Amino acid sequence: MATKQEVNGNGKEGLFGSALQNLRSAWREIVRVSRKSDTPDISNPENLRAQIEACLEKKGGDVSARHRAAELARAYLAFPPAKRLAFLRVLSSEYGADADLIAGAVAGLDAATSAEEVETARYRLRQALEPARLNLLREFNTLQSGPRFLVQLRKDLIDFKKEHPELGPLERDLRELLRSWFDIGFLEMQSITWNSPASLLEKLGRYEAVHRVRSWLDLKNRLDIDRRCFAFFHPCMREEPLIFIEVALVKGLAVQIQELLDEKAEVLESDEADTAIFYSISNAQKGLVGISFGNFLIKQVVAKLRQELPNLKRFATLSPLPGFARWLARELEVENVSLRPGELKKFKALGLEESPLQLLAQVAQSGKWARDASVCEALKPVLLRLCADYLLNAKRKGGAKAADPVAHFHLTNGARVEQINWMGDTSGKGMQESAGLMVNYLYRLDRIDRFHEDYQSRGKINASKSVKGLLD
Repeated sequence: MATKQEVNGNGKEGLFGSALQNLRSAWREIVRVSRKSDTPDISNPENLRAQIEACLEKKGGDVSARHRAAELARAYLAFPPAKRLAFLRVLSSEYGADADLIAGAVAGLDAATSAEEVETARYRLRQALEPARLNLLREFNTLQSGPRFLVQLRKDLIDFKKEHPELGPLERDLRELLRSWFDIGFLEMQSITWNSPASLLEKLGRYEAVHRVRSWLDLKNRLDIDRRCFAFFHPCMREEPLIFIEVALVKGLAVQIQELLDEKAEVLESDEADTAIFYSISNAQKGLVGISFGNFLIKQVVAKLRQELPNLKRFATLSPLPGFARWLARELEVENVSLRPGELKKFKALGLEESPLQLLAQVAQSGKWARDASVCEALKPVLLRLCADYLLNAKRKGGAKAADPVAHFHLTNGARVEQINWMGDTSGKGMQESAGLMVNYLYRLDRIDRFHEDYQSRGKINASKSVKGLLD
């Protein structure tokens, strides 16, 4: 077997040290289509409202409305954060549905008698319930870079909404529009290799959200012959990837992420691998958070891998548990954690001075506890059991879905909880978020649809006997 090849590290800081390109330069086409003459100062609140209303009323026809929408978009991208917030608040609060129109439509429905009148009244009510701002958002979408602008707009809304919940209705409206415009059927998959354009490789390094890319050497390792990487694009954003999926070709289930990403590890020839491990799925566009592509993406990647490598027998993940430590801290706070007699006996035999619950509290706060071998030995069965409880029983507030966001993603897409791995991620982030634990979710190709339906319709979480056994 060969070893991972080293590359010249000169200039590697350029991959991650370069500043993000000024957003306004990405919208040159918006500037080109906007009119230079008699353009109002849109930073003035009254002019802003007048411009919005002119767009909505389509004064001068569709072409003029599109020009005005372009001017609004150009102005918005030039605004500092405070003015962007002001624009979004105006759009959210002043351009909703018309209460008088709704009341009139409801009255018309009440008065309708024939089937035809009822259908007409229902149609008018649907129109009346639609916020006026939707028409402006649709106008933005007609611009050449409109979809990109709207993705940026929703990113801003997500950021602002934390302190300004009144923006919630506008954010929901835009999310629903983006969900239809970014339908999974439009996405195009592209394989990423070391020979891909440098701009795309830079974006892979920048957008990687699960396991940070540290250098050019690290990036090259992730694109070696025993690795695969796929990006998905929308036809309206061909230069901006929406999602990256990184895959490792291995023998058996991978259980430790540091070993999987080790740049000095031996290279496995592709035809020797029997398992494809999805170890990172990164959303590259914050403005598309909450718009699910997962089931489509994973199935498409699996189909591509099976076509290229028919020797692959198993498709699984090596996934983090970003919510485990927070859940454990909450359970300890409400005194909802207890230890079994055998677990307590082990703590006592090791002569640990601190109580087990005090140690668990340390686990929920930091990863320092892992430096003591005796503490690790005592905590291992406890944490594995609690993790199984978290994955199989902890639910989202007021619902039947899994509390952990990564678990929810894979269960929604038809996977089952296959294995919990002790010290699967010993990085600082891994220790703080999940006590070093990682999970394998297994995609059984003959049961994906059944497992998906189990979870979506009944909230049933399928798991292997070994995971269930941790709770016995």
